[in-house]
Amino acid sequence: MSKIIHFNAFDMNCVGHQSPGLWAHPRDRSWQYKDLEYWTGLARTLERGIFDGIFIADVIGYYDVYKGSNYHALQQAAQIPVNDPLQLAAPIALATEHLGIGITASTSFEHPYTFARRLSTADHHTKGRIGWNIVTSYLESGAKNIGEGGLRRHDNRYDVAAEYLEVLYKLFEGSWEEGAVVRDRDRRIFTHPEKVHEIGHKGRYFEVPGYHLCEPSPQRTPVLYQAGASGPGKAFAANHAECVFVAAPTKPVLKAYVADVRRQAAEAGRDASKILIYNLVTIIVDETDAKAQAKFEEYKQYSSYDGALVFMSGWSGIDFGQYAPTDLVKKVETNAIVSVVENLAGGGKSWTIEELAQWGGIGGLGPVFVGSPSTIADILQEWVDETDVDGFNLAYAVTPESFENVVEFLVPELQRRGVYPTSYKPGTLREKLFGEGAYLPDTHPGASYRDIEAVKRREAEALTRPVPAERLLAAGE
Repeated sequence: MSKIIHFNAFDMNCVGHQSPGLWAHPRDRSWQYKDLEYWTGLARTLERGIFDGIFIADVIGYYDVYKGSNYHALQQAAQIPVNDPLQLAAPIALATEHLGIGITASTSFEHPYTFARRLSTADHHTKGRIGWNIVTSYLESGAKNIGEGGLRRHDNRYDVAAEYLEVLYKLFEGSWEEGAVVRDRDRRIFTHPEKVHEIGHKGRYFEVPGYHLCEPSPQRTPVLYQAGASGPGKAFAANHAECVFVAAPTKPVLKAYVADVRRQAAEAGRDASKILIYNLVTIIVDETDAKAQAKFEEYKQYSSYDGALVFMSGWSGIDFGQYAPTDLVKKVETNAIVSVVENLAGGGKSWTIEELAQWGGIGGLGPVFVGSPSTIADILQEWVDETDVDGFNLAYAVTPESFENVVEFLVPELQRRGVYPTSYKPGTLREKLFGEGAYLPDTHPGASYRDIEAVKRREAEALTRPVPAERLLAAGE
């Protein structure tokens, strides 16, 4: 029997998230992204369907690779306009009791000290239901608009992200001891000052000498999500991520990815079975196969060729507007999402530009499953059994209809088969997902920063050790 299948809803605080052009469908309500009522209504639907969470994507910047401008991105509302995701956490938490709230934020665009406060605040307000999707960003336009001139090279962005995480672990895990906050009215002691520590971080990219501004939140470190599929991305996920998102187009690609991440996690001393891996899919489901197929054909009438290539160009860093529709996709070295280029060029299929646009027109980089509840359930169980994936990040074609259909038609069928939850576990998001404690497990690298004074001593000792001669020679010193 298949293991329990997990669902997240994949959305974004914008109009055209993964299916550009579908905003024009008469039943689509993504244009109401500005209204809290849209988000709270969607959240209640997802909680009724026992989704693990709502995962809110984000980008800083805009898609201007296609034909060298953002004209078609603006015209088709391809993730622009886009609002801040973190501000949705509180209203979603007020509207629900259990639903996890995954927020995307980039290590490239905000200092870790200020971000730590915003994340801890959200974890307090949601009573521990926050997750953070760690991204390093891939749009040159974002870097240019904050004065950096352009993105760092792909692999270097993960070096920055690793130190960013180190700063956050020190703030979340080590700065405030357990029991630092006592709220003792009789003795007039709110916090024991001796139990609050400066983190003394001085690294290659960040210098953060002082204290975390927030008292420990319910999870201390929110649940860590990550969506890296390149070599450096997988290594980063294996070391840090508790939940991993991937957009594998086929079962063989997904199987290899899952096995590689779990192998690297085990080599890093982590329990690889406790990492939840979700693949991006779009599900179009109705009472019968025929009704679902008719709905899919209806949706395709609204798909945008230019909008799809806006995304594909932005994600890959390749301007597909310079090619004819019948030209074949070729691998090109880029500074964007490296795995997109690798999967397209190396997935065993030769893609024309037109086929690429059709593939990405609904659901983005992930596959689209169409059928009755029984048909879709069979497909999902096959993917889980054959790839060892844990669940699926569900994109929408038309919102909230796509999510409502999954809750109405598919979830009961999966529950009938015994492969989908019928209720939530108690506690924080981490406790609901893994059934253990609210804090990072002891095998996670973040746990090693809990004794911050010991960490500072180790770092000071490391600075006084002589550098080996071979390292000096390698560095050319």
